Amino acid sequence: MFDKLSDRLGGVFDRLRGRGALNEADVREAMREVRVALLEADVALSVVREFVDKVTETAVGAQVLKSVTPGQQVVKIVNDALVEMLGAEQSDLNLAVAPPAIIMMVGLQGSGKTTTTAKIAKMLKAKQGKKVLMASLDVNRPAAQEQLATLGTQTEVATLPIMQGQQPVDIAKRAMQAAKLQGFDVLILDTAGRLNVDQQLMDEMSAVAKVATPQEILLVVDSLTGQDAVNVAKSFGERVDLTGIVLTRMDGDARGGAALSMRAVTGKPIKFAGVGEKLDAIEAFNPSRVAGRILGMGDVVGLVERASEMVEKEDADKLAAKMAKGQFDMDDLRMQFRQMTKMGGLGALAGMMPGMKKAKAAMDASGMNDKLLIHMDAIIGSMTPKERAKPELLNAKRKIRIAKGSGMTVQDVNKLIKMHQEMATAMKRIRKMGGLKGLAAMFGGKGGADLGGAMEGMHGLPPGAMPPGMGGLPGMGGGGGMPPDLARLLSKKK
Repeated sequence: MFDKLSDRLGGVFDRLRGRGALNEADVREAMREVRVALLEADVALSVVREFVDKVTETAVGAQVLKSVTPGQQVVKIVNDALVEMLGAEQSDLNLAVAPPAIIMMVGLQGSGKTTTTAKIAKMLKAKQGKKVLMASLDVNRPAAQEQLATLGTQTEVATLPIMQGQQPVDIAKRAMQAAKLQGFDVLILDTAGRLNVDQQLMDEMSAVAKVATPQEILLVVDSLTGQDAVNVAKSFGERVDLTGIVLTRMDGDARGGAALSMRAVTGKPIKFAGVGEKLDAIEAFNPSRVAGRILGMGDVVGLVERASEMVEKEDADKLAAKMAKGQFDMDDLRMQFRQMTKMGGLGALAGMMPGMKKAKAAMDASGMNDKLLIHMDAIIGSMTPKERAKPELLNAKRKIRIAKGSGMTVQDVNKLIKMHQEMATAMKRIRKMGGLKGLAAMFGGKGGADLGGAMEGMHGLPPGAMPPGMGGLPGMGGGGGMPPDLARLLSKKK
């Protein structure tokens, strides 16, 4: 997401930071590069012009140029302007009405509207405890209603029974009546995908909106269409009163022009971003966090939220009990690997950690990807329960057996053992420092740096690729690289 733009801007700001004192010419030259980067990212020309003019005017102020850290000040100004351009604040769904709150989904054919309907329904049920009913109003696409019914089964969200021959307006009326009588909190109406030139379907969409009077009308657009996504939003906005936009395939959009232009051009907030094919791969669109990702500052809040959703309380409590005794065996390390996989793998998490942009590129170049987690898990799986509990038993003969059983090499087994030893040492330090009270200090200090360094050497990454205290694997580093269950335990302690 935003990879190309982030790389370009990162290079511009690295040069600014390296110059120390700045003059007006330096700032204007940097802003010209920012302008080109935004245009290449397919951001609308009018948005780029307004953005660059505003940042330049603020950045050439005497207060910035005379600052002790003018380069950092310019980055902050750009960050603030990006947040404002993206919508300043997160825009939530308006569900504070007498139930059922009605959400109407609209969009072009093939934009991912039906899947997005199911994703939002699942999220509302899981995170807000809402009782949700989904209804398909698509009588044009073959098996469209059946598709939503299947997604309803997968997400355990109720769907309106299918009645052949009914028209969209009639289906909407039946859905509203069913939602009210059966006590649903939210009704989501999935309308038919349409083409801009299809006047009949556009009229049908307007008719449904008049009958249902939804609290939210969400336009689903494919971010990969770039600038055309903005044009789609404008054309739909002329027919119905849109309240927000959902951008799909954001995980595959390396440029990001649609997201950066949408709010400024249409005046409608981006409420959600689809970040994958799975039914839980949707995020509330938070402008400040997105700006942080674009500028390589990471999204630590999002990382913590993802950890809290994925980490099992039972696993966290189990590790806490072991930490109190200064213990950490191979089963615990294996649990860390699996948590990393649940949270999206190495690449997804690296993109959310501050300063990890270059490290992620180095990881990709060296072949260090999510297969590494699978390989390490396989090695541990080839050990006996006794060996996992007591890794000190692993002599040369056992290592050969484990390597053959996992399809890996003895060298790989040795790397895993070294990784475990580093983590076990960290656990002993935690115990000596008073348990959880000393955890934050340790992971922010020398212990974290030692582990990060160990990881660099282990995977053949170039020196300095991994920031101090931030290893490339679960449990291997500090700060943003803290193991997810340890982060959760620490937050509980606070």
